[in-house]
Amino acid sequence: MPAGQQVEVDEHEQIVERVAAIDVAKASGMVCVRVPHATKAGRRVTTVWQVPSTTNQLLELAEQLAGQGIERVVVESTSDYWRPFVYLLEARGLVVWLVNARDVKHLPGRPKTDKLDAVWLCKLNERGMLRPSFIPPAEIRRLRDYTRLRADLTADRTRHKQRLEKLLEDALIKLSTVATDIFGVSGRAMIEALIAGQRDPKVLAELARGRLRVKHAALVEALTGRFDDHHAELARMLLDQIDALGGQIDQLTARIEQAITTICAAQPPASGPGGGAAATTNAGIESARSVPGHPDSDRVDPHTGELLAAPLPVLDRLDEVAGIGRHAAQVIIAEVGLDMGQFPTPAQLVSWARLSPRTIQSGAKHRAGTTGKGNPYLKGVLGEAAAAAAKTDTFLGERYRRLVRRIGKGKALVAIARSILVIVWHLLADPTAHFHDLGADYHARRIDTGRKTRNLVRQLEALGHQVTLQPAA
Repeated sequence: MPAGQQVEVDEHEQIVERVAAIDVAKASGMVCVRVPHATKAGRRVTTVWQVPSTTNQLLELAEQLAGQGIERVVVESTSDYWRPFVYLLEARGLVVWLVNARDVKHLPGRPKTDKLDAVWLCKLNERGMLRPSFIPPAEIRRLRDYTRLRADLTADRTRHKQRLEKLLEDALIKLSTVATDIFGVSGRAMIEALIAGQRDPKVLAELARGRLRVKHAALVEALTGRFDDHHAELARMLLDQIDALGGQIDQLTARIEQAITTICAAQPPASGPGGGAAATTNAGIESARSVPGHPDSDRVDPHTGELLAAPLPVLDRLDEVAGIGRHAAQVIIAEVGLDMGQFPTPAQLVSWARLSPRTIQSGAKHRAGTTGKGNPYLKGVLGEAAAAAAKTDTFLGERYRRLVRRIGKGKALVAIARSILVIVWHLLADPTAHFHDLGADYHARRIDTGRKTRNLVRQLEALGHQVTLQPAA
């Protein structure tokens, strides 16, 4: 009989004696509690009841569960209806796990009711067969509200701009075929003049500024159309909407900057991974070292007595990574937080973000599954950062160009997004770490020239050539 392979089991898989579970709906939740029987050893008592999802009722539920000594409460993630249950029960001091609905699907062969779902969820909780989802702390949740609303308003503003462009096309105004950005200084001035009643294309073309002035003849042709009063009325409404959304987006950006500054100032400096040792990744992360003669005499390493360099703010350190700007850095912090204790390894963060393909094995066949949906805000900003990094003359850019020839553009961008997220993990896990680009020639510098020469010689000899090597002068 062949020897079996020993595998490691997750540590959280353990039997919990006093558990509760809540099957969440919009107006109520079905609560199930399983505790040991008071007199019969080995027996369990299961109690199920319905609770309205109002604040006062949930506060009473929290007191009741705390009074029964419940060790862990599991709440199924259903839309946003789980929030009052999790927030209020956590505020009472209970251990609450939010679990993915995919992990708690009921077994086939039994009726589908809220009561039976709650009992099944409670049994899974009791046997430790669930994994908790990541719920950021309150200050990160507030920051996330700001960044997500900014993203949604930006999308709304883009839709209004597209509507205005279609309105101009309806009026036979082909401004977008000549001007790269019809909402720039020149384009905005022409649209405002059209709304004000100016219809002469030559006069409108004179409003061009900068490089657009050399396209005067093309502008005259593009601005010749049938823009009438009803187009002007609709364009005024759309421009007002665009300006209002732009003001709100700027306001949210200022609030995001303020919130991140407040969060970073309130957090004590944390030691880096591995006790502050230098962390390295395939894109280059190095910890800040002590700098002799640094003017800040108060920053002294207690172990070596050397003066230390002041660490950069978290936004500036993330901004050093190719493809990541301040806007993207703000979104990343809002979605993953600053405490990497939630993700002990970069692989766990990448898996949570759904940037690593699943491995599917059936018999002797192995294939890679899709990455999954994941967090749309995080994946969206990482995709934009990957696309920007792919155009740079950096290690990440060269990595993209090497991968795209082999696996295609889509998968190559996902691979670059994954590399960026690994770099982000190291920068957030170690406040003293700085990004150091390995350079676009990283792979070329690592080539064994002697081995490559021998391989090329063998290939030429196999083709019937006699090779004589002579070193270059």
